[in-house]
Amino acid sequence: MLIAQLSVAGEGDLYPLPPSDDSVDIDQTALDEFLAGQSNLPWVVFRAAHRAASFPALPARARAVLAALARTVDANRPYAAIFARRELLTGRAMQSMRTFYRSLDDLEAAGLIERVPQKRFGTAGLFGRAYLHLTEKSAVVLGYTSPLSETQSSKTQSPDHQLSAAQSDGLASPGVETLSAQAHSFSPPCVTVADGAIYKDLLPKNQKRQPGELPADLQRLLTLGFRQFLIFKLMREAKAQAKLLSDVVEATWEHLRNAKRPISYLRALLRSPVDFGHQIRAKRLAAEQLAEKNARAANIDAAVLQCAGHVFIDIANTRLITVSSTADSITVHDYREAKPRVSTGQWAAAFIAALSAREVVRATPDQLAAFRLKCDNNRAVQPAATAPAGHAMPRTRTSTINDRLSDMKKMLRATCAGVSLNTRDTRLAESSGQDLKANE
Repeated sequence: MLIAQLSVAGEGDLYPLPPSDDSVDIDQTALDEFLAGQSNLPWVVFRAAHRAASFPALPARARAVLAALARTVDANRPYAAIFARRELLTGRAMQSMRTFYRSLDDLEAAGLIERVPQKRFGTAGLFGRAYLHLTEKSAVVLGYTSPLSETQSSKTQSPDHQLSAAQSDGLASPGVETLSAQAHSFSPPCVTVADGAIYKDLLPKNQKRQPGELPADLQRLLTLGFRQFLIFKLMREAKAQAKLLSDVVEATWEHLRNAKRPISYLRALLRSPVDFGHQIRAKRLAAEQLAEKNARAANIDAAVLQCAGHVFIDIANTRLITVSSTADSITVHDYREAKPRVSTGQWAAAFIAALSAREVVRATPDQLAAFRLKCDNNRAVQPAATAPAGHAMPRTRTSTINDRLSDMKKMLRATCAGVSLNTRDTRLAESSGQDLKANE
């Protein structure tokens, strides 16, 4: 049919077939040219990036990073800090993070950059950034500064800057290069904590930390088959039972050492209601008291040895005390007694206490003479005082008293037995009792 033909319907002129699509490559090329035209760098920066990319003394990775730094640094202040993140620099250098750090090491070894240590803000407790700086050598190589200005300014700069300038001009010796590399060496950071939110939460509740060293009194448990982690676990169990593992081990060490299953035995002790802390405190108190007693006894023995062979007298001048030459006994002579007495018992403590209280002092010759005179006067007065006392004693007839006592015993026996005595015996007993009362 004619209506179905293109020439009749005329559809070919109105809706022509699409030609072959070759515009995809053209559009991509135009897009690349447009994106390339966006990075319109100044001539100084473009030249610096070109010089960095073609620096022959560096490997390819270091040249790429140096070119990225040349594009990032301020051309008017080439020695200022480079404010750029690592992601930006790695993206411009088209390197991974590890390769980027290796490139920085190469640039630092060549003396082209300086890596300032990371600083910390004391008020906020946060870590600052570690900035990169271009050296004088790299500034000259990249063309940001001219060698003529560097030579003129080197007269007023420090020796380190002069060394770097001489190295950039190629006038420095190998020894000078070594000194410059040492001067610009990167010191390691003072801390190893990562920056960010990691170091802010140092004590999370769900963090399992590696335990430290065992206490000195619990290290002996290692000889019984205990592991370090088990000992720390037992310490937590003891704390839950309101006990201290050190007290339990100290109080029961002899039994724990001889036990067949020390782990089970120790856990049973932790569950028991015994107050091991009280036992330890009582033992320590007894040991301290014993130590004090021994120290006191040693001090007393030393003081007694110093008094050996000397004569002492009390402040009332009534007793004369003589310490033997071996300091094992003392002789005490009271002025009211005819002969002195020898003391060999526990006399040292009382003697040293009296000596410390100044109740007993070292006897002088005048005091010895006064004590002997006092003893002589006492002997003269004593016989006169004892004579009247002998005559005052009443004399009794021993036989009469014995007879009356026997009669009273008979009466008591009869009364206990229920037997009545005759009137004569009763009167005799009553008279005997009256005589006894009169004699008393």
